[in-house]
Amino acid sequence: MMTVRDATGRVSAALGGLSDPARGHLAMLGFAVMVAGSFSLGALAANLIAPAAINAARFAIAAALLGVLCLAGPGLHRSQFHAPWRYLVLGGLFAAYFVLMFEGLKTAPPVATSAVFTLTPLMTALFGYLLLRQVLSWRMVLGLAVGAFGALWVIFRGEMSALFGFHVGRGEAIYFLGCAAHALFTPMLRLLNRGEPALVSTFAVMSGGFLLLLVWGWADLRATDWLALPLIVWVTLIYVAVFASAMTFFLLQYAAMRLPSAKVMAYTYLVPSFVILWEVALGNSLPSGLVLPGVVMSAVALMILLKDEGVRGPRV
Repeated sequence: MMTVRDATGRVSAALGGLSDPARGHLAMLGFAVMVAGSFSLGALAANLIAPAAINAARFAIAAALLGVLCLAGPGLHRSQFHAPWRYLVLGGLFAAYFVLMFEGLKTAPPVATSAVFTLTPLMTALFGYLLLRQVLSWRMVLGLAVGAFGALWVIFRGEMSALFGFHVGRGEAIYFLGCAAHALFTPMLRLLNRGEPALVSTFAVMSGGFLLLLVWGWADLRATDWLALPLIVWVTLIYVAVFASAMTFFLLQYAAMRLPSAKVMAYTYLVPSFVILWEVALGNSLPSGLVLPGVVMSAVALMILLKDEGVRGPRV
């Protein structure tokens, strides 16, 4: 059976003579494309199955895949699961994000929800400071501010009256709460880590999230007629479990070993642009031209965050 190290080696060999940073950037481009697909496909399935049901199944499939990778790689040992309550806390935050994402996609357009997602780095920076006392460089503050403004522009669809009146849609508001849970998850993962391998930790988090969703969504799971679900629901389920969970985890880990964390985080701002491409590929109409300046601002934020800078010390 191919191990995680073997898989990483094959990816590296396939990319030929590219430098490690270039490979990291390509991995994060793939990450952004796959994450974007979960918004477009999720919107098609959101009203056809209860969010708790599809995400419980998604966590079960992802945990099974990651469990196989763990057994083929670092292995699973009892000592790695010290203080298992940690994985229930982290799994709960992760599960809350995905359930609220599907709940928000019932009414919010995919492009708008992906724009809300780009607010996650800003919220992560805030939680990182409160929990870990991580300090941002001025360049990162500028990049996050530009990206946040671009996200708000897309969320309010370029309508200044809606922006100043804060007339936000119900779906976007629900998903914002999910993004807050996702943002809190990142520093909490570091705070609660006890030195476990990343693959093992992710498997445990997925397993913890599945157990909580099993309890929370038991009624929805029992009420769902799984054999009668439309094909698009099954396509979405397999996609979000394999590509938007297990594969994106692999790409994120691959890139994190080759790029600074700030540059890895910067690719969040490409997601709305890729969602637009997914929407076109799925036969949907383009968003209003008023939304495009917000997408451009997200791209500018990406360039600011990708630019090299000579910051040292506790800044990140």
